[in-house]
Amino acid sequence: MKNIDITYLGHSCFLLKMNGKNVLVDPFISGNPLANNINIEDIKADYILITHGHGDHVTDVEKIAGNNNASLISNFEIISYYQNKGFEGHGMNHGGKFSFDFGHVKYVTAQHSSMLPDGSNGGNPGGFVLWTDNTCIYIAGDTALTMDMKLIPMTCPKLDLAILPIGDNFTMGYEDAIFASDFLDCDKIMGCHFDTFPPIKIDHAKAKELFAKQNKELIIPEIGNTY
Repeated sequence: MKNIDITYLGHSCFLLKMNGKNVLVDPFISGNPLANNINIEDIKADYILITHGHGDHVTDVEKIAGNNNASLISNFEIISYYQNKGFEGHGMNHGGKFSFDFGHVKYVTAQHSSMLPDGSNGGNPGGFVLWTDNTCIYIAGDTALTMDMKLIPMTCPKLDLAILPIGDNFTMGYEDAIFASDFLDCDKIMGCHFDTFPPIKIDHAKAKELFAKQNKELIIPEIGNTY
């Protein structure tokens, strides 16, 4: 069986190895002082998934895509923005799915906002459900707790892991992420969007304790580690 290797690159950025392809999510590395041990010149990416247009999710898109001739995957507005800059991409929209050479992708709802670096329309924010023949993960992007999460186990393969924001203030916090795990029918959660800025610093021990009390597992990843 082939699993999905997930390397945490800080904030909401992950590098996934799926079926021999490198799939990068929301690259914000050069602007993140917590990720100063990560050299973006060393990152190999075949695809870059973008949940929404905020700078803390797209800062390094152009540099890494240019270095690797990577194809971008996001909503229609974001892909159009980067195509006008000469990058390749595949546009999607909420509820749609598509099969790539690394696996299947469904673009799902996120409750947040979105604006591209130049102030133009970033469309509606989203998340991604990714699956291969034997593994399925959900990458929520920046989102509040939303009842739409209940649709994911109804319309996608059973989740092995959900990557959820847990930093609060701009997204849901870890308390709401416990409810999200119920909605998603997934008891293994990996956190993201925490600690990078003062308003989203969290108490790691308290967050893990709350999950454990509900017989759930919260993985708070360390930058540079592979899971």
